[in-house]
Amino acid sequence: QVQLVESGGGFVQAGGSLRLSCAASGRTFSSRPMGWFRQAPGKEREFAAVISYSGGLTYYANSVKGRFTISRDNAKSTVYLQMNSLKPEDTAVYYCAAGRTVGVLAPTQQGAFDSWGQGTQVTVSS
Repeated sequence: QVQLVESGGGFVQAGGSLRLSCAASGRTFSSRPMGWFRQAPGKEREFAAVISYSGGLTYYANSVKGRFTISRDNAKSTVYLQMNSLKPEDTAVYYCAAGRTVGVLAPTQQGAFDSWGQGTQVTVSS
């Protein structure tokens, strides 16, 4: 497993942007797919974006496609989520997750991830 620490959350007005970062410790970061999930108040945690271990493959939830961009820097053991054109419905706690080293290149199911960060709050006002 890896230890994950998210940062970059905050309060922003609708239409604004935020960039989340997730710093990982451990030697296996560069061999793992990395994902971002989010959980809105009163709702279950849901998939937002994933990137393969090399960065060559990405997938997005339909709700964020075209507005969010996931990227990674394996030299820094960090994954990012650039969020643009934010909407009030993007308000949630955002979690970074590390996928298993063996398996799907860019999984979207939570069960494929075995390490999770503590989450960072994103609040978008209308």
